[in-house]
Amino acid sequence: MKIIGLKNNCWCKSGKKYCDCHGKYDMAIKEARQAGHPTPPKSILKTEPQLELMRKSAEINIAVLDYVADNIGEGITTAEIDRMVYEKTRKMGGIPAPLNYQGFPKSVCVSVNEEVCHGIPSERRLKDGDIVNVDVSTNLNGYFSDSSRMFCIGNVSDENRRLVQVTKECVQLGLEQVKPLGFLGDIGHAVNEHATKNGYRVVRTIGGHGIGLKFHEDPWVSFVAKKGTGMLLVPGMVFTIEPMINMGTSRTCTDKKNGWTVRTGDGKPSAQWEIMVRVTDNGYEVMSW
Repeated sequence: MKIIGLKNNCWCKSGKKYCDCHGKYDMAIKEARQAGHPTPPKSILKTEPQLELMRKSAEINIAVLDYVADNIGEGITTAEIDRMVYEKTRKMGGIPAPLNYQGFPKSVCVSVNEEVCHGIPSERRLKDGDIVNVDVSTNLNGYFSDSSRMFCIGNVSDENRRLVQVTKECVQLGLEQVKPLGFLGDIGHAVNEHATKNGYRVVRTIGGHGIGLKFHEDPWVSFVAKKGTGMLLVPGMVFTIEPMINMGTSRTCTDKKNGWTVRTGDGKPSAQWEIMVRVTDNGYEVMSW
């Protein structure tokens, strides 16, 4: 194992000395490991050159979601959304990350009403009152980005609009817990506490994930975790905050025919917003939203 001198430049290529950068976290990592907390392996901590390439991927991801936002509406099919995502991503030089990922047949996940996630685009037309999650993920030269937004189609009920709004608030409250030497469980605790306070339930079996050099990396991010638990947060970690909040039960079921689409166990609506976040020296950077 190569030993880095305290006054040498840090391995993460931040331009800082090791003692002023990741060196100061080594003792905290050692203490957390001794206390039984998971700690991030160096392999998932992104260097500044890697982060810069991930930001370029995220620029495409955001632009694609903006393009969807400008064009989505009543009467459009989810297949048309898929075509928009594919064409815009390719035009900007990227590749839609979901396309053929572990057999997924489309370029984007479009989940409507009771669909929790992984909705497969089809000839289904969006109708007045629908709430829709569009989950866009981009691969640019082997660097990945990922985020999703909710869209309210036409005259959405107050009840469903509230679900969408509270879910967005959950993401923001989770984001506020992202800081060096915090814990992943702090994020999940904040999300779950706000959702439960508002009468909703958080999906337990699906969570966020690390991202960057692969579409899905460590760590897995639970949104029902307890404060002070989970992996230690260290600068260079990049992951998604993407809670799925259900109006009714937290139970879900997966479509037996397509093997992908997850729905609520009681048929009531679900909402999700997703952002991609980097842990920094003094807090966080939202890379894709």
